[in-house]
Amino acid sequence: MRMRWCVLLLVPLVGCVSQKAFESKSLEAQNLKQQYDEQQAQMKAMEQKLAETKSAADKAQKENTELESSLAQSDAERRALRKRVDELSELNQELSRSTEKLAAAKEALEKRSSEYESLAKSLKDEIKTGKIELSELKGRMVVKMKDKILFSSGSTKLNKEGQEALEKVAQALKDVQGKLIRVEGHTDNVPVPTDAKTEFASNWELSTTRSLVVVKLLQEQGVPPTMLSALGYGEYQPIASNQTVDGRSLNRRIEIVLAPAEQAPSAVVAASAKKAPVPAAKPAAKKK
Repeated sequence: MRMRWCVLLLVPLVGCVSQKAFESKSLEAQNLKQQYDEQQAQMKAMEQKLAETKSAADKAQKENTELESSLAQSDAERRALRKRVDELSELNQELSRSTEKLAAAKEALEKRSSEYESLAKSLKDEIKTGKIELSELKGRMVVKMKDKILFSSGSTKLNKEGQEALEKVAQALKDVQGKLIRVEGHTDNVPVPTDAKTEFASNWELSTTRSLVVVKLLQEQGVPPTMLSALGYGEYQPIASNQTVDGRSLNRRIEIVLAPAEQAPSAVVAASAKKAPVPAAKPAAKKK
């Protein structure tokens, strides 16, 4: 009877331990589940943060790419702008040079025009009566006189009418500055007679001698001789046909050409001398 009580007493005790263990395990399971849930929540938060970080990184990369592209474009635009500025600067310099050239050309033109008008005014009566023709081309003024006004046929002696006209020309030319005054003689193609009375062998000598006669008179009237020169072209620079009387008459002429002073041979020689380098002196030879 007593043994049975003991067995019965042990059964409730076993049942009580199992319940406690179960509750302990259950609580442990709940804690583990709670920890798991918390870890899952943390993981999801981390995944979300990672996704946000990746998104931000992608956005930053995109912005960086766009910035690099923008910088490259800006650099290209800057180079293009620099090139354009250089082109505009060069164009401005060229424009400045052109403006200076234009101003110089305008000044020279105004000066030539003033000289032409002054000469034309001084010779207006001779021009009006046809004794003198005055023209201007490319900076050269030409006073043209027919030989019949100046000389008789085949002669180098000045007629009274021609001498008076040349004296007027001399008065107009003696105050001209910066010009070379070149007297040019021309004839037609009719050969000079070869009889004993003729002092010239050809039209070359006749045209040159007439030019020298005119140069001498201009000098006597006060035109500086340093400005004067004489040339004879004979029949070889006609301005009209020698097949007609009128054409031959036009070809027989004296032309007084006013050209820029730098065309004078002395001016060319002087300019060349200035540019020519001075040779270095050789060292003296040593005495032996």
